[in-house]
Amino acid sequence: MSTHLTTVAGVAVDTRHFIGGERVASTETFTDVSPIDGSVLAEISRGTAMEAAAAVAAAKAAFPAWATTPRAERARLLHAIADGVERRLEELALVETTDNGALLRSHRRGVMPRVAHNFRFFADWLLELDHEDFTTRGHTNHVTWDPAGPCVLITPWNAPLMLATWKVAPALAAGDTVVLKPAEWSPLTASLLADIATEAGLPAGVLNVVQGYGSEVGDPLTAHPDVRRISFTGSVPTARHIAASAAANLTPLSLELGGKSPLLVFADADLDLAADLAVEQYDNAGQVCLAATRILVEAPVAEEFTRRFTEKAAALRQGDPREEATDIGPTIHPRQLEKIDGFVRRALEAGARAVIGGHRGAGRYYAPTLLTDVRQDSEIVQEEVFGPVLTLQTFDDEDEAVRLANDTRFGLAATVATGDADRAARVTARLVAGTVWVNCFFVRDLKAPFGGSRHSGVGREGGTWSFDFYCDVKNTVTAPKGFKDHG
Repeated sequence: MSTHLTTVAGVAVDTRHFIGGERVASTETFTDVSPIDGSVLAEISRGTAMEAAAAVAAAKAAFPAWATTPRAERARLLHAIADGVERRLEELALVETTDNGALLRSHRRGVMPRVAHNFRFFADWLLELDHEDFTTRGHTNHVTWDPAGPCVLITPWNAPLMLATWKVAPALAAGDTVVLKPAEWSPLTASLLADIATEAGLPAGVLNVVQGYGSEVGDPLTAHPDVRRISFTGSVPTARHIAASAAANLTPLSLELGGKSPLLVFADADLDLAADLAVEQYDNAGQVCLAATRILVEAPVAEEFTRRFTEKAAALRQGDPREEATDIGPTIHPRQLEKIDGFVRRALEAGARAVIGGHRGAGRYYAPTLLTDVRQDSEIVQEEVFGPVLTLQTFDDEDEAVRLANDTRFGLAATVATGDADRAARVTARLVAGTVWVNCFFVRDLKAPFGGSRHSGVGREGGTWSFDFYCDVKNTVTAPKGFKDHG
């Protein structure tokens, strides 16, 4: 077996980059470790400016042919990739769980099927993408979506393959070529995606995967003058760095960043439903950018809501994510665990009270935590923890609820629990958020726009919004005169 292959959960994974249809090794590597037990999974090729330049060159070389490939053929290839994902669904689920610690049952039943759906949706949307011609003083306006060029897609570690394919699928559908840079804490399923795309018949250079650290391979990718689009999901500080890097070339950006989303629970809400929604925020050990980590409860029902919440939270089982009965897995990395613990310790020292949790578990596990007696201007309320840590505050009326909900620098999402449809309409209209859920959570149709407001992001992706970003949208205006009759 090649020294560049590692076996993870019985699945062979190539640890090299994928550039121009070929596997390319670096002279240096970085270590990929499982968050489940700290075991070393692989030594991964560590990219540099050289690999970044080679990947962009491959994408640039492949672009003209891919951009002119008929829509129907691009759609067929995306469906073929989806077929490959479905054939290897169990392998992808096993590798991703081992690599990032998310629940195996979720990967099997929800995440990996959604990965396949991402490709199928944008393949189908591509074939339907159209804009009705319109006239201006007798002149015809015809809108088209022209492929933009090579794209750099930088993806996070908390849902590696699903979040990668939210970007890869529309970019490929749009006729762009792609350089995918996965997070260094969870790179393995991106490598498997390259294999699947090759088996599906995707031409060489259309999809490239480069691994490594942001400062070493991400910087030369985002600063490259031949890159025409950059899409990034991750932290605000990294987004600022990427934006500065892209500025010299005026490369358009799509940024989906952090959140500090609220869950507003009104006294007329179904409190069991509201408590279920709150407990759901511990999904993926709280490592979800959309998580409603600030629970805001109308004062008259705060005590009863807290009782129901704590009963439901007590039933959660934390442990090995490969076991069917597990509800909460580990934190992905020791640095992330230290970050979470630091947030909670500082909050407790400042006077917060832990209703549940407030401490580490064994290994890389952090106990599901709910903190009360927190100030609105405190760090724990204002900054993203990205772990299983929630805060609870009370409000007296709609105005105060909205004020507290909007009083952070973020605006990614919000969730509202209420039994009054009129109240839901009033409150959601006033919330600053890219997505608002009412009496539900994490329901996303790919036809809908997705992104954040304020420091939670720039731009929207999803449905036609994705094509608006990944394409150069062109309007051709034709006069009703001047053509010669060749008949």
